Amino acid sequence: MMNNTNRDSEENQRKKESTVTSLLDSRFNQTLKNVQGLLKGRSIPGKILLTRRSDPSLQELSPEYERSSSFKDAGSSDRVTKEVEEEVQITSNANKNTNVNKLKTSTSNIENTSKEVQKSTMGARATDSTRVMKFTKVLSGTTVVLENLRELAWSGVPDYMRPDVWRLLLGYAPPNSDRKEGVLRRKRLEYLDFVSRYYDIPDTDRSDDEINMLRQIAVDCPRTVPDVTFFHEPQVQKSLERILYTWAIRHPASGYVQGINDLATPFLVVFLSEYLEGGMDNWSVCNLSPEKISNIEADCYWCLSKLLDGMQDHYTFAQPGIQRLVFKLKELVRRIDEPVSRHVEEQGLEFLQFAFRWFNCLLIREIPFHLVTRLWDTYLAEGDALPEFLVYIFASFLLTWSDKLQMLDFQELVMFLQHLPTQKWTHAELEMVLSRAFMWHSMFNNSPSHLAS
Repeated sequence: MMNNTNRDSEENQRKKESTVTSLLDSRFNQTLKNVQGLLKGRSIPGKILLTRRSDPSLQELSPEYERSSSFKDAGSSDRVTKEVEEEVQITSNANKNTNVNKLKTSTSNIENTSKEVQKSTMGARATDSTRVMKFTKVLSGTTVVLENLRELAWSGVPDYMRPDVWRLLLGYAPPNSDRKEGVLRRKRLEYLDFVSRYYDIPDTDRSDDEINMLRQIAVDCPRTVPDVTFFHEPQVQKSLERILYTWAIRHPASGYVQGINDLATPFLVVFLSEYLEGGMDNWSVCNLSPEKISNIEADCYWCLSKLLDGMQDHYTFAQPGIQRLVFKLKELVRRIDEPVSRHVEEQGLEFLQFAFRWFNCLLIREIPFHLVTRLWDTYLAEGDALPEFLVYIFASFLLTWSDKLQMLDFQELVMFLQHLPTQKWTHAELEMVLSRAFMWHSMFNNSPSHLAS
């Protein structure tokens, strides 16, 4: 009798589990349809929500982008936020691991975001007075709480605060304000020592490999961000050369790899902004003292080192880290937008043929340079999780042109993906890409079975 009772109990338990699993699968499939629907022009929720706006500059958006970022159909922030939280809760429950707390925290400033985006064609939510006050409060403490700073920085950093915030996010500057000046002074002197030992020496003291590496860097520096005249200045190129060569000598496992020169440019611009006023088009480093230039270079060197420490295998032999992430990107696109994935495969185009450069240069060559520092606010706020989050950003970036891609043959796909129509992009388009990426990351990252075949 006792055994029969146990068997009945186990059978009932199995039926309940089967019912729950079926319900979760059904809900997940519906959620997936919702995500795919977002690519057909519905409003896109996420870390930052863009609502209907009357800004005339939106008329300048490219036709390719208009499909995926239809502001006309955008609903209310409250409704959209609720839908996202419900979808994230459903998918996270399937794996009994939720990311809802982060999502709720990130959407607490949505009303301020919408107002600020409506005010400015730059999409500079970071300049909203309420957010500036929040940054000021976090940064003014004796010890900066980095988690709070990351939450704020994810959605953009005020320009004049960016140098301090980036140093903190990368762990270059200590969160304890009493130690900050001492640490920076010591690290800057350390960089000076590196330069004198490795760079300011005759070629007769270098190995053949070091001479070849220095020559390659000297060739690449003038090619770096060619459409920004500021980088044409000989002094700027010389600073970039010193930073890259010193970094390469200090990191022999990878040495210099083409693409790392691009990664140094956001740091150079941000740390120069502490000493130069106005827009970058009017900048000149000729009047800066050698001490200031040295400090700027040192900050760039150490921050570049901190960034690359988290993705070392991206730049070692054969760059296995990038190849691994390109494969994950392909799988994610297949799961989110199967028609695009199937079409690309049918045309014989490999993701590695276009996405390798995206990972190698972190999209710096794909978007207007004036948007790069905003994008990097999010990169640096992600911290150690950045490599995995790049997959979601790049999927969102690619699927901006979902419908367009399905109409192109192999040759047209190659040409289109090598010359994407982002020249007229503003912060609005970039925020849309980041919003989708955050939503998909929240839905899929803690439920890897949803990405399986």
